[in-house]
Amino acid sequence: MTASSFSPVYPLVASSTQTPRVLSIAGSDPSGGAGIQADVKSIAAHGGYAMAAITALTAQNTLGVSAVHVPPVEFLRQQLEAISSDITIDAVKIGMLGDAAVIDEVRRWLEAVRPAVVVLDPVMVATSGDRLLQGSAEKALRSLLPLADLITPNLPELAMLLGEAEADDWASALDQGKRLAADCGNTVLVKGGHLAGSECPDALVNTSGLLRQDVVEVAGPRVDTKNSHGTGCSLSSALATVQARTGDWEASLREVKPWLLQALKASDALDVGQGSGPVNHFHHQQVLRPGNFASELWKEATPELDAIYRLSFIEGLQSGSLPEPAFNYYLAQDAIYLNGYSRVLARAGALAPTEEEQLFWAKASQQCLEVESELHRNWLSTREASTVTGPVTKSYVDHLMAASASGSYGVLLAAVLPCYWLYAEVGQQLHTAYVDAGAPSGHPYADWLKTYADEDFAAATRNAINFTDAAALAASAGERAVMVEAFRDSCRYETAFFDAPRLFA
Repeated sequence: MTASSFSPVYPLVASSTQTPRVLSIAGSDPSGGAGIQADVKSIAAHGGYAMAAITALTAQNTLGVSAVHVPPVEFLRQQLEAISSDITIDAVKIGMLGDAAVIDEVRRWLEAVRPAVVVLDPVMVATSGDRLLQGSAEKALRSLLPLADLITPNLPELAMLLGEAEADDWASALDQGKRLAADCGNTVLVKGGHLAGSECPDALVNTSGLLRQDVVEVAGPRVDTKNSHGTGCSLSSALATVQARTGDWEASLREVKPWLLQALKASDALDVGQGSGPVNHFHHQQVLRPGNFASELWKEATPELDAIYRLSFIEGLQSGSLPEPAFNYYLAQDAIYLNGYSRVLARAGALAPTEEEQLFWAKASQQCLEVESELHRNWLSTREASTVTGPVTKSYVDHLMAASASGSYGVLLAAVLPCYWLYAEVGQQLHTAYVDAGAPSGHPYADWLKTYADEDFAAATRNAINFTDAAALAASAGERAVMVEAFRDSCRYETAFFDAPRLFA
């Protein structure tokens, strides 16, 4: 049997009343995934006010870059002067510059304006492999590096800036980062995105800017996705925005990296282009629609359902080969569990915002004590089973009680839901398998398997799913994250509960 087939929310808005005013000096990507377009999205996603001075126009999409046009440098000068003569700039992110004349103009402007935060992403090669900086401009770019507070090269760019071969391991990359920081007298972000392996670390070298060569590593998993278009642009502009607020490179990276991780994980939802698509900058601000949250919960439940179907208890219950003491232990523990579960459902009724939900949860609480418990008593009345609360039962009930005490209706419903949803799914599978096998009369658990076909419980499960989904729509993003965690934990307890007879019977 197999099962059919929310992300942590991070502080993304400036805590002060001042919105960081962030200028991106970079090239334009008409497909929206990189360059100015990615910078504006990234700045906005972190609570900044985005401005842009365009250095180059590209013809590109998710498959690659087909042409680059660099407007007259005088026009770039006019853009920069128009902005800085009128608006206070809290941070600057510099990306694609194109040629030596553009680099010289940006350097002249930086020396005159002296922005408080300057992040330089030395864009030399696109994700697709296309070159975005003329070879003759590399020397000019190196002369710009000391004016930046933070430099964020990828590993190929780091090697090109040093005139060396690209690092093929993390230790070599860190060594190159240290030498670049020493050469330029600023902070360098060494990125592990181009290395192989399941991990994708980043490291800040020389965060003090005083050449003390401190190294702050921030670990992170590699995301298995082809959609990495504009990742470097998005990271550097996000760091510029957050640094204007925090003034601490380590704090900024620890805030931005999880955001980018989730942006990569959510990139498939955008469905943009045939090649390397963009990251999902606003994954944390997606508007929920009815059914969306329940779909996310189902993804969380699926691995646990697969694990449940592989348990010897479930296989034995289906075939009838399950030893009776194991089944007796399960029912005795379930009776204990239902006693606590009924109190949790009553609490859900007390917190429910509508009369319909109040009545639903009150009725469910009553049924736990009357109908369900009666089934257990009938079976156990002539059989021996321990009445001592098992460790899994205690942990599961304690988890539900904690959710009940949280005061959040949504969190409580999310914690309760697996006992409906997973139980209904497993029961349906068991009953179907029993019927498909010809409903053998000699099956020792036939009467119990027949109860799994109860349409009233299936209808109640659908109501529980819908009420949980509605609660998520009304909840804050932070509360939804806690709901997902509560649901995930309850799913794990469901698996452990089915497996407990093997361990403790």
